[in-house]
Amino acid sequence: MDDPARPGPPDRVVRRSASHEESVRAGRRWWDQEAEAYHAEHGEDLGDAELTWGPEGRTETELQALGPLRDRDVLEVGGGGGQGARWCAGQGARVIGSDLSLGMLGVAARLDAATDGPAPVAQLQCDGAALPLADACVDVVFTAHGVLAFVPDVEGALREWARVVRPGGRVVFSLPHPFRWVFPDVPGPDGLLARHSYFDRRPYVEETMSGRATYTEHHRTLGDLVRAVRAAGLVLVDLLEPAWAPGRRDWGGWSETRGTLLPGTALLVTERRG
Repeated sequence: MDDPARPGPPDRVVRRSASHEESVRAGRRWWDQEAEAYHAEHGEDLGDAELTWGPEGRTETELQALGPLRDRDVLEVGGGGGQGARWCAGQGARVIGSDLSLGMLGVAARLDAATDGPAPVAQLQCDGAALPLADACVDVVFTAHGVLAFVPDVEGALREWARVVRPGGRVVFSLPHPFRWVFPDVPGPDGLLARHSYFDRRPYVEETMSGRATYTEHHRTLGDLVRAVRAAGLVLVDLLEPAWAPGRRDWGGWSETRGTLLPGTALLVTERRG
């Protein structure tokens, strides 16, 4: 029997513009409905207190993108179940977690209570592109596949993250690699056949027959992301494209078949220079 709490298949899929408000509304509803099922499906791969940067299974322990964390103030945006925030707390950071979805924050609260180790000092429900925080109040802002793929204004989101980070601090984010938009989102050999234009920036929108968006994703090229970093007043320190970890299980449309040949995640390390 289908789970009535989970999002069903969309009435239709289209490529069209979607405003910030429409995208946020769709994202909140989708993740509220999907939170428990998402954790049940992917929780084993994510761990309860590990910062995993993408479906490839590469972790912060391995990649060291955030820099030293002890005694630092850290904000995770779009943190889902808070696994990354919990890992940072375990490194001696003072951490605030956040997510748009109350359902995801419920998963995070349950894991905080069940995990043997330090937890974030707070969890906020907020739009990751409109933070209820003071200027220059944290040393590190990060997200692992959160926020940026789901909002239309990547430059605006990055400006907001740059606003709250102190001079010398880092803004680090991963998101679906722009190149993956060229290929169908299936794990097998059909997912290696280029079908879509890399330069088609129209968002992917699932919607009802009446045109109400139920899920959105927004595409930019790699060059678009680099220019957005600069426009936000940040400096690009590194760009990582993690390869598939040996033995990693399939994750939705991504698999060893695809992940050993094509990049699935882009990880950008940036700094706010003082």
